[in-house]
Amino acid sequence: MVKHILEIDDLKVRYSGLPVIQGVSLFVDPGETVCVVGSNGAGKSTLLRSVMGAQRAFSGRIVFQGREIQRLRTEEIVRLGIVYVPEEKMLFKPLSVEENIRLGAYILKDENRVRKNLEFVYELFPRLRERRTQAASTLSGGEQQMVAIGRGLMSRPQLLMLDEPSLGLAPILVDEVLDRVRQLKQEGISILLVEQNVREALDLADRGYVLQTGRVVEQGEGKELLESDRFRQAFLGI
Repeated sequence: MVKHILEIDDLKVRYSGLPVIQGVSLFVDPGETVCVVGSNGAGKSTLLRSVMGAQRAFSGRIVFQGREIQRLRTEEIVRLGIVYVPEEKMLFKPLSVEENIRLGAYILKDENRVRKNLEFVYELFPRLRERRTQAASTLSGGEQQMVAIGRGLMSRPQLLMLDEPSLGLAPILVDEVLDRVRQLKQEGISILLVEQNVREALDLADRGYVLQTGRVVEQGEGKELLESDRFRQAFLGI
C-alpha cells in the first residue's frame, strides 16, 4: 500500500547550470494540505514546476502514488492525476468563463462526467455560474483566479498544486480564495500549496515546509511553524 500520494526525495534542479533547488525532500499524504512558504526566489514555483514536468530535475526522485514521474512529460503527469494551477492564470481572454473552465476537462471522454465536474466547480464558485457566458477578459483578478482553479478541478485531480492563488488580490478576495482552498481540503482533495500569505496558509495547512535558497530549512505542522520563534522572526517579523 502506498503511504504518500507524493514524495520528493533529494530533488535538485538547475537553471543554466546554476542550482535553484538544492536537495529538497518532502511528502504529501492522501487528503492532506501541505504548504510551502519562503521568500521570493526561494525556489517554490520551481519546485511545483518540477513535479509537473515543466522543469526537469537534475537529480533526485519525484514519486506519485508509488511511481517515479520525474522523467515523464507533463501530459502524462496530468493523466496520472496531478494538476498545477500556475501563478500566471493563463486564461484565454476572448473565450467565455465556461469555455475556459471546460478546457480543464480535455483528458475526459465522458460528457456526463464533464457536466458533473462543471457543476462541482459552480457549487464551489457560485459567482462563476453567474458569469459563465462572459468573456474571461471582463472578470476581476479574483474571478480570473477562480476560473483558473475551477479549470484545474475539471479533471478531479488526485493532487492539486496551487501556486500563489492569492497573489495580487484585494484582501477580501484573498480571504475568499483561501476559504475555497479550505473547502477543497474538506472535500478530501490532496493539495500542495505555495502561498505568499504565510500566516493564513499555515493556518489552513496540515503541515508546512520553509524553503530558503532552494533548501528546506524548517518543517512541521502548520500551527507549530507559526509558533516557532525562528520562523516568526524570519517570516513574520515578530
